[in-house]
Amino acid sequence: MAIFKKLKDRLFKSSTKIEEGLEAIVDEGAEAPETTPEPAPVAEPLPPVTPVDLGAVDAAPLDAGGGDSSPDETPEPAKTGILGRIMGRGEAAPVKRRTLDDDMLEQLEELLITADMGVDTALRVTANMAEGRFGKRLSVEEIKSLLASEIARIMEPVAKPMPLYPSRPQVVLVVGVNGSGKTTTIGKLASQFRAAGKSVVIAAGDTFRAAAVEQLQVWGTRAGVPVLTAPEGSDPASLAYDAMTKAQEDGADLLMIDTAGRLQNRQDLMEELAKIVRVIRKKDPEAPHNTLLVLDATTGQNAINQVETFQKLADVSGLVMTKLDGTAKGGVLVALADKFGLPIHAIGVGEQIDDLSPFDPEDFAKALAGLDA
Repeated sequence: MAIFKKLKDRLFKSSTKIEEGLEAIVDEGAEAPETTPEPAPVAEPLPPVTPVDLGAVDAAPLDAGGGDSSPDETPEPAKTGILGRIMGRGEAAPVKRRTLDDDMLEQLEELLITADMGVDTALRVTANMAEGRFGKRLSVEEIKSLLASEIARIMEPVAKPMPLYPSRPQVVLVVGVNGSGKTTTIGKLASQFRAAGKSVVIAAGDTFRAAAVEQLQVWGTRAGVPVLTAPEGSDPASLAYDAMTKAQEDGADLLMIDTAGRLQNRQDLMEELAKIVRVIRKKDPEAPHNTLLVLDATTGQNAINQVETFQKLADVSGLVMTKLDGTAKGGVLVALADKFGLPIHAIGVGEQIDDLSPFDPEDFAKALAGLDA
């Protein structure tokens, strides 16, 4: 529950955008709101009638002080029944509903597209939501529930942890464009694997930026993981080869290789990445065993172009999506799952060590749709 709450809080921008959009759609074409009628009052049973002994009445002396039979006494008001007390004897809040028709479907599609779910995915999601429900009157909460179910259905097949293999070292190549969060992701993953009892080595393959090497060294110190470096401007492929040799000698379980942030329109950098792959395969034809593409959620639909490019060059095996806490474009993860079907190993929703979490499709779907757990 704590993880879900954290995810929902961090996905606030995305979920709020969708939630507000759904409310506006329902309000625009809402029919007369339904109210829950107040329950009819339940008559309280009369007290049992006790037979009166007339003889005893005749014999009884009159009460000179008026006693309990004074005609001026105000009767005690009837007590509220238990149902009335529970409901506060008030009316339930009205529930707005709108008939699911072509106009409403078109508005739902546009809302999902603006949340960066992509045209094809938005059309597929809304079509499935309408199946068997076209012409029915739906409330905002019902639409949220349907949306969450459809998102979870798409995401379920791709929610997989990063596989671990018996190969030692298991080589994990981490790729992505500038600023996507690669270095931070490597540090967090290394820390988590180390906590799980795995021996990890990191190779700082971004030899073009001294700041990237320093940041990785900081994470390595935190995680208790060695970081192999090379002089600034050195050949990254050569460092990767040396790192594999060192990891093999030390019997390390995992070797995580950082790479320079590459823009897909920089052909020279993309060729450098392909060279790294060729070189490490000289040491192990099966390497890299995992190629993780780190994507920045704030880039929206541009993430799709990045996946297409890196798939051609590095045979991407899985995705990590970062910065979901800083965007209203969380729907792009649904589009990626629908289009490529690549495993989503983890999502990043913050800067702390525990802000890189395994991907849970149901929690993500509920948080994105604005539902409570």
